[in-house]
Amino acid sequence: MKPRSQPGLQAVIMAGGEGSRLRPLTSNLPKPMLPIANRPMMEHIIMLLREHGITDVVATVQFLASLIRNYFGDGSDLGVSLSYANEEVPLGTAGSVLGARDLLSGTFVVISGDALTDIDLQEVIDFHRARAAAATLVLKRVQDPLEFGIVMTAEDGRVERFLEKPSWGQVFSDTINTGIYVLEPEIFDLIPPDQPYDFSSELFPAMLDKGLPLYGFISDAYWTDVGNTDAFLQAQRDVLTGAVRTDLPGFELRPGVWVGEDVEIHPTARIEGPALIGDNSRIGAGATVGPGTVVAGNSIVADDAVVSGGVVLERAYVGPYSRVRGGVIGRGASLDKGATVEEGAVLGDDVSVGAGAVVNPRVKVYPGRTVEAGAIVTASVVREQRATRSLFGSRGVSGLVNVGITPVVAVRLGMAYGTTLKRGSIIVTGRDSSRASRTMKRALVAGLNASGVTVHDLELVPLPLTRFTVRGEQAAGGISVRTSPGDPEVVEIRLFDADGADLSESDQRKIERVFFREDYRRAAHNKLGELEFPPRTLEQYAAGLMSALDVASIRNLAPKVVVDYAFGGASLVGPSFMGRLGCDILAVNAFTDEHRPVLVTEDLERLLEQLCEHVRKSGSDLGVLLEPGGEVAHLVDDQGRLVGHDRALLAFLKHETERGAREVAVPVCATSACEAVAAAAGATVRRTPVALPALMSFASLPGVGFAGNSFGELIFPRFMSAPDGLMTFGKTLELLALQHRPLSAVVDDLPVSHMATRDVPTPWQLKGAVMRHIATATGSSSGAPNLVLVDGVKVVEAADRWALVIPYPDEPLCRVWAEAPSQADADLLADAYARAVQDVVAAEQDPTAISLSTH
Repeated sequence: MKPRSQPGLQAVIMAGGEGSRLRPLTSNLPKPMLPIANRPMMEHIIMLLREHGITDVVATVQFLASLIRNYFGDGSDLGVSLSYANEEVPLGTAGSVLGARDLLSGTFVVISGDALTDIDLQEVIDFHRARAAAATLVLKRVQDPLEFGIVMTAEDGRVERFLEKPSWGQVFSDTINTGIYVLEPEIFDLIPPDQPYDFSSELFPAMLDKGLPLYGFISDAYWTDVGNTDAFLQAQRDVLTGAVRTDLPGFELRPGVWVGEDVEIHPTARIEGPALIGDNSRIGAGATVGPGTVVAGNSIVADDAVVSGGVVLERAYVGPYSRVRGGVIGRGASLDKGATVEEGAVLGDDVSVGAGAVVNPRVKVYPGRTVEAGAIVTASVVREQRATRSLFGSRGVSGLVNVGITPVVAVRLGMAYGTTLKRGSIIVTGRDSSRASRTMKRALVAGLNASGVTVHDLELVPLPLTRFTVRGEQAAGGISVRTSPGDPEVVEIRLFDADGADLSESDQRKIERVFFREDYRRAAHNKLGELEFPPRTLEQYAAGLMSALDVASIRNLAPKVVVDYAFGGASLVGPSFMGRLGCDILAVNAFTDEHRPVLVTEDLERLLEQLCEHVRKSGSDLGVLLEPGGEVAHLVDDQGRLVGHDRALLAFLKHETERGAREVAVPVCATSACEAVAAAAGATVRRTPVALPALMSFASLPGVGFAGNSFGELIFPRFMSAPDGLMTFGKTLELLALQHRPLSAVVDDLPVSHMATRDVPTPWQLKGAVMRHIATATGSSSGAPNLVLVDGVKVVEAADRWALVIPYPDEPLCRVWAEAPSQADADLLADAYARAVQDVVAAEQDPTAISLSTH
């Protein structure tokens, strides 16, 4: 169409939308900048305006406005004059256009920058002028009007009735408002300034009430609101098939196949139209680009890969033998060899999908996340750092509430766990105080019952009490649902075996197989499991604690103690237990709070500071803060000083070995002073992997009398082979009673250790290389130190000087531990090994740059 000049006619493009329903594609990009056929949607709109001779354009911008400004500039590259009206806060559709009032001088067109249309604007303008309308709305008949404002017009086009986003019971027409208007400047007098105000729900109904000339122009041209992933994909197909009239970038290589500049297509590759391949892209040998596919510029579809009906955005990489079936691959995202992205799935910007991984239909992976090789991603990955090949992680089954872990996932997990057990088995369940934990626990119970398993529900209890009850009830296992200590938005589901210990990896794999195959046991109506609430569990737990302590000595001591329950479930059992020990207790925060199921770092530090002050002012023998999860206790000595977890570990190791423990277990990252303390009492130390399940496994072995780590997780196997904060509290009282000394004196007599830690960013795919280089570089040097490979690589240079490098299991990091005779030396040693890790990461990018040294 030859442009027809429109003197004095202007246009406003509404370009402030966030496009929340299109996330993760719009997480880092405003919705008008999303590409349709390798052009931003707003560019298609500007081209439509220019085609109709409208070249004086104003864009209202708000979300990530700089990206729009930087791309379009003053509009001269597209043959228009483009100005901007910045919307500091969202003001609605009419409110945002009001912000452009000073840039407008007469009749103007309003059009959305995030829709796709080829409407004949000249027809609409002529219609508007012929009726002397104050406002003309472009309308369209659609099959499903529920997501739009519906409009009823008279025969002459005058609007008679308006309703925004009705229910089916309210639908009186299938004619909807497209959001394209021709307006006269008088409408500005009806829009209140500096407040949200909408065209459809406020301005136009007000105009109807005032009897102003409001008309509707019904168009049969193409128009679509690109509001979700399905609409985004359909819009691409509509452009490729010619359903909407617009120019495609590049040239038509053959009918239905368009390619840009400097595109490389291997002779053995198959391109099946309609398809579009952007500038500087490469299609490898044996690759297939199927019908309905758009490949953006600077992207690679590698050898033997298949992309069919999907969209590959800029700088993306589809690896060899990978498959994209109707999904969207975000900017800079990559698929490793043999990965699959199914129909409707979306990868955000810079997502990395490992070899052989599968992203299931309609799953969304948000920007920057990593999907591990071999993973099957069945739920969206929003804030977690990665999706793993297994259901279980280092802390059980965990994920964001109602995103990674939903009630549906919990029901399936309960059914999968129950299916691996005999019908009629008993599972003990417990939870923390949060609503999320309560919701997910109920879903788990439903799944267990559906598989024919009976549930003994303890409701709100500390995690250790659930473990303890599993053994006492002779149950087949247990489940504890709690808020993650590291992130209050994440829920953790911990599954236990018949001994109350975390499930072994073999048992986890059994559950995963059932879960992913959905091969559940579905019990008949008369074989469903029951839900029961066992009595006296708190009393039995308290009795178990008492049986593992020297109660008589503690009662003789009659200690004065300040206890901070930190709003956790320990407040339900602590008072009874402590009363039996004859303690004089000052209790703080002795109630549960569903809004504080865990303590964030700031809250923990504040409570500990207050606890120290309480101990000093009250002259107490001891202060203790019991973390809400129930596994960890923080100790404060009689002088009001916080006792670090590393010092507490040595104190209890000394106490237990002097009382007869011949063998103790500590992780490979614990101070070497453990060996010295144990040797003084004639005991030996067994080193374990760092993870708590490994420590618990060693604690359950015959002959091990104590286990613990420097994170506050202390295990007294005589009671239970798992950490328990109340047991730590009781053992502290026992230590004071038998030592006949205040805690401050006990701690001051312990050997001093000097340790340092560093966290080093390490890409997933380079973790193995880091471990190999650390081990070979240190092991091959002259006077080679001793290498300990219990967990990670530990380089022991002397009895009191060592460094340990371990990859994080759930994050792209490596942690460095170091110990030396002085703190300054420990810091230097940790820095040296951190640099060594950084050198490996850098060298893997440039193999000629390897220069690994830790000295």
